[in-house]
Amino acid sequence: MSGAPASLGGQRIVPVVVIDDAAQAVGLAEALLAGGIGCAEFTLRTPAALDALAAASAVPGFVAGVGTVITPAQLHAAADAGARFAVAPGFDEEIVTLGADRGLDVVPGVATPTDVSRALRAGVDHVKLYPAGALGGTAYLDALVGPFPGVRFLPSGGVSAASAAAWAAHPSVFAISGSWMVPRDAIAAGDFGRIAELSRAAVDSLGGVKR
Repeated sequence: MSGAPASLGGQRIVPVVVIDDAAQAVGLAEALLAGGIGCAEFTLRTPAALDALAAASAVPGFVAGVGTVITPAQLHAAADAGARFAVAPGFDEEIVTLGADRGLDVVPGVATPTDVSRALRAGVDHVKLYPAGALGGTAYLDALVGPFPGVRFLPSGGVSAASAAAWAAHPSVFAISGSWMVPRDAIAAGDFGRIAELSRAAVDSLGGVKR
């Protein structure tokens, strides 16, 4: 079994970043740090993602990871760009194995008991629950964890400012993932003050929730 992703260093919030201009990456990382969040998942949904990841990975104290990894080529490119962790929307054993070979913490996606079983057989016990909101929220997670008490989850997809604390308080959740603190328009506009403020509010909303 794996431990909690060491690269995340106990971070409780993993922002999901969609970025259109790599020149904004350093300011974004610094804004997240100012708001108390020390990491982000740069999703491979735009041409700028890998360059942005590389720029953010050079910011002291910030951990840059990659998201939406669905092919080995994407994982290798992200590792070359400086990613410390990788998040996938589904479970692919090849991605998990390659990530380990490249020194990345991989958090594969799961949605069903079958997915969780496959992850466990691959030696992974920290997984992404996706799409968490559409699957049924914390009630679905309550049902899913019954047969898998040792698995820890990163809910993503449908996690919001309003639901963040409830997700984070769940005993089987090691961190939460969402994009409300990194609005795409704020990144594009370089409105880093807004991002820092939203990040600080997100951290504060978890209150005394600890892991």
